[in-house]
Amino acid sequence: MDLSNLIPAKGSVKKRKRIGRGQGSGKGGTSTKGHKGAQQRSGYEKKFGFEGGQMPLQRRLPKFGFKNFNRIEYKAINISTLQNLAEKLNTDKIDVQTLVSAGLASKNDLIKILAKGELEKKLEVHAHAFSKKAVEAIEAKNGTVIKL
Repeated sequence: MDLSNLIPAKGSVKKRKRIGRGQGSGKGGTSTKGHKGAQQRSGYEKKFGFEGGQMPLQRRLPKFGFKNFNRIEYKAINISTLQNLAEKLNTDKIDVQTLVSAGLASKNDLIKILAKGELEKKLEVHAHAFSKKAVEAIEAKNGTVIKL
């Protein structure tokens, strides 16, 4: 076997359709584009969502809702996650830096502590926001809540 014997697999290579090469080719004249109109001309590009003159879907459906540009987006972290992290790192102080280094949040995230799970250890927790139940749970174990 050598390079002169190599051929592509049967059916893997197709011949290119050569349009606009004379009437004898069967694809001459209008080059399969029909007569006149925008679609026959070069540079034609139909509008996104165009349905052939029918009212497009994005115009048939009603508008609803709004985007609140004053919304503050928090990264939610549960008390159970704090408990696991405190046990893993053997620490009683959890701040934003600790959560970032543990991969639970990015450095630009605003962090909110939520009350899901159980807390078994006294913790000092630094975060941007806390739920009421989370504050109660942390303070029930004589921990401290520090809002940034």
